[in-house]
Amino acid sequence: MSKEPADLNDSAGFVSQVKVGHVVPDYEFEVFHDEKVKEVRFSDYRGKWVILVFYPADFTFVCPTELEELAVHYKGFQELEAEVISVSADTVFTHKAWHDTSPAIKKIQYPMAADPAGRLAKAFGVYIAPGGLDHVEDEGLALRGTFVMDPDGILRTMEIHDNAIGRSAKELLRKLQAAQFVRAHGGQVCPAEWNPGDDTLKGGDMNLVGKI
Repeated sequence: MSKEPADLNDSAGFVSQVKVGHVVPDYEFEVFHDEKVKEVRFSDYRGKWVILVFYPADFTFVCPTELEELAVHYKGFQELEAEVISVSADTVFTHKAWHDTSPAIKKIQYPMAADPAGRLAKAFGVYIAPGGLDHVEDEGLALRGTFVMDPDGILRTMEIHDNAIGRSAKELLRKLQAAQFVRAHGGQVCPAEWNPGDDTLKGGDMNLVGKI
């Protein structure tokens, strides 16, 4: 029996319209970047890796610690030909106000995407609908979701946290390096805690079964 597509506003869960291993739809959205407001699409970043970082809201507590750490490591992401895009339910004007007033957020050089209607949050399965969580104050915001797309727009990693749990930019950088290694070396896979220069494994090698 066929099943109707899940309603994006369904409060029973977080329904993602993107899938690992599939091309992410070419959504259009506004960003605050380099003191300007711009309309962009994911296709504008083809040829680069794109890291989409959802967070609940501007002018909060955990969020600036995460975004500042991303800003500190931004050069490292750029050296790996990756663009970081933060996303929250705020408008581009709120992003500018926060950028102008917060010492931590002033460090940000990457685009800050506006998602006041929750379109991106719903598409990526991080939107907190009414009744979706115990914390009523979080309704209409996003969970802490991190998504890595390759230069062809294919989603390679996704991770979603409760909003009380902050993320690590260093670990995100490591995951990006692993994803890039796998893309460049077909058939090789990266074991736990892999870092550039470490040994990898040959995927599908039956001689390794039970010996690791």
